This record gives sequence, C-alpha cells and structure tokens, in this order.
Amino acid sequence: MAETLFLPTSSLSPRAPLSPARTPGTDELRAISRTREETGAGPLRRVKRGWVWNQFFVLEEYTGLEPLYIGKLHSDMDLGDGSIKYILSGDGAGTTFTIDDSTGDIHAIKRLDREVKAQYMLRAQAWNRLTNRPLEPESEFIVKIQDINDNEPKFLDGPYQATIPEMSSIGTEVIRLTATDADDPTYGNSARVVYSILQGQPYFSVEPKSGIVRVSLGGMDREVRENYSVVIQAKDMGGQLGGLAGTTVVNITLSDVNDNPPMFDQSNVPESAPVGSVVGRIRAKDRDIGINAEMTYSIIDGDGRDTFDISTDPTHLFGIITIKKPLNFESKASYTLKIEGANTHLDHRFLDKGPFSHVTIVHVSVEDVDEPPEFDSAVYYMEVPENAEVGMVIKTISARDPDAANNSIRYSIDRTSDLGKYFYIDITSGSLMTVLPLDREEITWHNITILAMEMNNPNMIGSLSVAVKILDVNDNAPMLPEYFETSVCETAKAGQRVQTVAAVDPDDPLGGHHFYYSLAPEAANNPNFTLRDNQDNTAWILTRRGGWSQQDQAVYYLPIFISDGEQPVQTSTSTLTIRVCSCDGEGKVMSCNAEAYHLPASLSRGALIAILACIFVLLVMILLMLSLRSQRKKPFLHDVEDNVHENIVRYDDEGGGEEDTEAFDIAAMWNPREAHLVGKQRQDMLPEIESLSRYVPLACVGGPGRSCGGGDSNVHGYVLSKLLEADLDSCAPPYDSLQTYAYEGEGSVADSLSSLQSSCSNTDHEYDYLNNWGPRFKKLAEMYGVLETKSPPMW
Repeated sequence: MAETLFLPTSSLSPRAPLSPARTPGTDELRAISRTREETGAGPLRRVKRGWVWNQFFVLEEYTGLEPLYIGKLHSDMDLGDGSIKYILSGDGAGTTFTIDDSTGDIHAIKRLDREVKAQYMLRAQAWNRLTNRPLEPESEFIVKIQDINDNEPKFLDGPYQATIPEMSSIGTEVIRLTATDADDPTYGNSARVVYSILQGQPYFSVEPKSGIVRVSLGGMDREVRENYSVVIQAKDMGGQLGGLAGTTVVNITLSDVNDNPPMFDQSNVPESAPVGSVVGRIRAKDRDIGINAEMTYSIIDGDGRDTFDISTDPTHLFGIITIKKPLNFESKASYTLKIEGANTHLDHRFLDKGPFSHVTIVHVSVEDVDEPPEFDSAVYYMEVPENAEVGMVIKTISARDPDAANNSIRYSIDRTSDLGKYFYIDITSGSLMTVLPLDREEITWHNITILAMEMNNPNMIGSLSVAVKILDVNDNAPMLPEYFETSVCETAKAGQRVQTVAAVDPDDPLGGHHFYYSLAPEAANNPNFTLRDNQDNTAWILTRRGGWSQQDQAVYYLPIFISDGEQPVQTSTSTLTIRVCSCDGEGKVMSCNAEAYHLPASLSRGALIAILACIFVLLVMILLMLSLRSQRKKPFLHDVEDNVHENIVRYDDEGGGEEDTEAFDIAAMWNPREAHLVGKQRQDMLPEIESLSRYVPLACVGGPGRSCGGGDSNVHGYVLSKLLEADLDSCAPPYDSLQTYAYEGEGSVADSLSSLQSSCSNTDHEYDYLNNWGPRFKKLAEMYGVLETKSPPMW
C-alpha cells in the first residue's frame, strides 16, 4: 500500500508555521482502514500530498529586549508529553536562530537586516528523546526577512558636474541623476524615490520620477553669471510624509557662445559704487616727451559733469574719472562726458601751431545692481498705550524694491531686537501688531528692527528701526514703601507728630501725582493716632494721647488708606508699624525693646530697707531648714511587708537614657558575694556589687529576732544596710535611690527633663516652649496653661 501524507489541521492557519508530515507504516494504514470499515466510514482512500513547508516572514531591525518570536514547529506525533525533541539546523541555526527543543518555538537572538541577508534556509527534524532516533524525515523551510524603510536614498556618484551653453532654451536637459535605495523595491514604497529641487530655482528644475535636471529659465547669460550650484533631493516612500531623504549637489557651468558684438571700450560702473570710487582712466597721446608731454584734464561739458569728476594722476599723463554723486540705474543708466586734455607747459614760440589741447567724448554706463528693499520712511516712531489689546495693529510698514524688477517684499522682525517677543508683523501686508500685554512700568521703550526681504532673492534685506513708546495708564495703586515703620517716645504728648509718610506710585501721569491719605475704615476711631493729609502728596501721623508705655504695648500697627487722582482711581491700604521707645530728654530714641519693670523713683528709703530686711530673714530661714534636713536621720524599715524595690540602679556615667534596654541581673543582689560568678552580667554592675559587698555586713542588721535565713531577708538586710550607710554619710543627698536620666536619647525634641538640672528657685517655670513642639505636645501645653493668649490690639 502506497504511503500517504496527512495534513495536520492545526497547521493550516494563514502565516502559521507548518510542521513536517509523518509517513505512517503499512500496518498502521491497514489498522486505520479496518477501523473505518467497521464504523461505516468506508475504506481508507489515498490522500493526495496537499502541502509543503511554507515560508516564515519576520520584520527586520527588531530592537526589543526579548528574543524575536519567529514561529513554531510541530509534529503530529507530538502528544505534549515531552518525548519529542526538535532540532534546528541550517543558515544561522544556533547563532542567529534558536529553537526550544520541547515546544518547537523558534526565536531570533540577533537583529536581522534584510540588506545584509534577505532569507535563511533552515532544516527541522523531530527526534525521540528516549531512543535518540529521528521520527520523521528532515524538512526544509525558509525564514524570509521582510523589509522596513530603514535606508535613505543615496547618490553614489555625487557631487555632479555639468556644463550647458549659455542662452539655452527652457527644457534643455542638463544631467540625469539616479539615487539608489537599499530597501526592497518589490515590497511597499520603501524604495520608491521621488526627486525634488531644494536650491537652484528658478533657473533649473528636476523631473520627480526620472531625476532629469532641466533648464527652467531662458536667457541665462554667461557674462552675467557663469556658475550655478543646484541641490537635488531624493525622497523615498513616494515623497510622502515620513519618508527618508538624501541630497546631492550639481555644479552647473555655462559655456560661452558668440552672443556679443565687438565694440570699443567704454567706462562701466555699477550703481552701488560709492562716491569717490574710480570709474576709469583716459590718456591723450602726445609725441613729445618729458614735461612737454605732461597733461591736465577737465570736464567741459556733458550731462554727467555734475555726477563725475576728473583729476590728473601724479605722472601728469592720465586722467582719472571718479564718482562725485551716488548713482542710480533706475533713474539714469548712462552719462556722456566731454573731457579736454591740455599741455601744462606751453612754448609761446609755437602757439601758432596750437591749440595744444584735445577734446574727447566719454560714455559712462551704469550697471544695474540688485538692491535691498527701501522703506518709505527712514525711522518710524509710534506711541502705544500700555493697556492696548493684544492683536491691535499699531502701524502698517511699507517697503518697495528699488530695482526695475520690483519684486514682492516679505516682512519680519529681527528677534534680537525683540527678545520678549512682544510684537508681530504680517509677512505680506507689513501690519505691526502686539502679541503680548505691554507694561510701561516694566519696559517704557521698545526699539525693534523691521526686516524687508525680496521674495526672489532672500539675500537682499533692508532694515528699519522702529521706536515704540509705551504710554502710561493709571494701573498701579500708590502705597507706602515696603516694611515702613517709625517710633514714638514714651514721653510723647497728644498732638505730637510721629512721622511724615509719602506714598510711591510707579505710574507717571502727565499732571503729576496727587495722593489722598486717610486712616483705613477699621481704624477710623483709633484712640491712639490720627492722620492729617497735607495736600502735597504727604501726610502726618499725629498722636491722640500721651502716656505711652512699652510694658502696656510695645508695637502698634496703623492701616493707612491711599488713593490717587487719576482715572481709573487706584487705591491701596498700607500698614505703618509704630514702636514705643524710651527716649532721652532731647527726644532721641534710646531703646525700643521692652525692659524689666523698675520701681518708681519716688519709693522711700525706709520702704527699701524694710524690703531688704524681709529678704534677708527669708534667706536665713531657708538656710536653717536645709541644715536641719541634712542632719535628720531616717528610721529603719522593720516591716518585711514594706514595699522594697528589687533594683537599685546607679548611673555614674549618666547611662544610655531611653536607649539603654539592657536589664540588670537580679541574681547579683540576692547573693552579693557570688556576683563575680555570674556568667553573663553587665560590665558596669560588677564594680558596684563588689564595692557594696565590702561595706555591707552579712550579719543581721535588724533587731532581735530578725531572721536572716530567707532570700527575702538577705535583700531586706542589704537595703537596710545601705540606708544606714546613707544616714551616717553627712555628704549623701537626701534620698535613698538616685536614678538620673540626664540624656533623653537621640532625636528627643524635649532635650533633657532631669530635675537635677532644673532651676532651684521657687519661681514658676516658663513653659512657653511647649507651643513650639508641635501637636503631639498640645495636651501638655494645655495642662501647664501656656496656650497662646489673645494678642493685644494692633492700634
């Protein structure tokens, strides 16, 4: 029975990689045929081979981080149990392409470039992992690299040289250019090139498809211009947006043809020649030699005698014609000069042979020169109010081409003269307008430069200076200078002048400033100060009362209302800070800081002596109480049920504060003698335990009948012994246990809270700093009654 090739249904999807078919054996085919007959499906028929390996397609220049997925190989015998092993060989196998031998997934591990290699021929085969034998014949397939537009057109032979005769007619072919594109010409528009000209108009043009450069302007004269540089661009994607482009240069030279008849020399001068430049030289021939041949030249007639001048060179042989007035081709293109040359040294003996002079006619032709545009005015001056609307046309600028061609003009602003970009000019009409709000207080004058350019010759540019003055508008309110403050003496009387205030206003009205002063409405009934407008743009601040005191209130804030007299009226409210200061007899300020309260100078001497005696008695009583307290002995603790602390902690080095988390070993206190046997203990405890054990007697310290055997009694006795030692020590502090935490740990906002470092006076502590510790200490601040009180009146 002939072998039949079956088509795996899973491999028929478009663009899906196709797996090689497995050829079934004869016994398998017989079994399949028998099964189909039993089930009524009919006998097995020969199936025609219906497919071969297709190509894989993948885009070039993949730049992702993960390997590029190419496709998947699959065998019909693969049941998904991992028994099939796929092997890949051929072009780039293992170096450019890899295959997952279990799943058959093919990936590219290198960036693919179609221009380097367009396709890869690979072979695939399925092997049995257990027997290590092939299950199917080896199959070939192709991985074809699809093109993307990653290469710009290139002119391989550029730059190009071409020569054509002058006066060539329009349409004359100059040169044919060809740009090559490495992209695939059979796929998309990546290699479809379109040509265009970037530089060289209007003299030459290029055909978009063929790349032929042709003459587009007739009558090109070699005697006027001989060389042209033309820039040609080739762009792919059919010239569409997003295509890549390449350029080249074509240098075109005009060859000469006989298009000029012979003529005698005449003087030619360009119209742009400056005054004083030389037009030409003439010489009258004289057969004499030496001083007898010396000549002098002069213009005796002609329409150019006012425009040109002539002088004799130092050799007295040549006449030099120079320009006396500016030339303008458009006004007059040629001049005629009647020039006389005469001998300077005459011999009277031979006068009858004269005259010893000669006259000649000289024609001077003025050559046309492309001149920049000219404005209808040398300087523009304009005024604009600072509240002008954005987009308002200020003035229309006008310029013209002085040449006979009268080319169109395009206008622009030299941005170096308008860095803030406040103005814009219409490119065709020359209308100058604003594009940003103007502020006279920021910039009063704008000096901008307008440029006028010929449309056909961008090199011809004329410039014009425009001065724009910004007119003032009342848009700023008057106000007092910033941080304005003054002072009043404690001895000031009612009606005394405290300060003269003067407002400032950046506006500049034509009639000058006129400010109006008054107290703000909220301070109209101020009992302390009043204001008087002097009607000269100043005002006086006067006191309404006397009897000022720094202890009562040190600072007053006086709001002053100011308005100007221009339309629209602008107003503001400025605050004047007034400090109460102590002054000398002449009214000079001595101190403006609140000082401690002093007793009145009128206090009697007897009262002072009584106060000092009371203070002395109080001091004696305090010293006596401290002395008695230090000599008083504390009673022993006899009741074992009394609360005895199990830890006596002493921090000679101020400890670690809250950062010290290492506990003490209580075993060292139960048996002080064996403290040195404890395996793990704090190093700073050993000297303390040993020192205590030398002074504490181990016998019972209590009264008769006091037990010493129990563990509690040892600790109790130890504590009592320490109390006895403290009572006998007259220098010991009046407490049993000292636990000092002078260091509250790193990052503590409160710093140290140790009572040992607190003030020993009986005066109340100041807790105002609790308000600065943030919301976490708000409750503590409330407990100590240090919440901020209502501030005193401002004025």
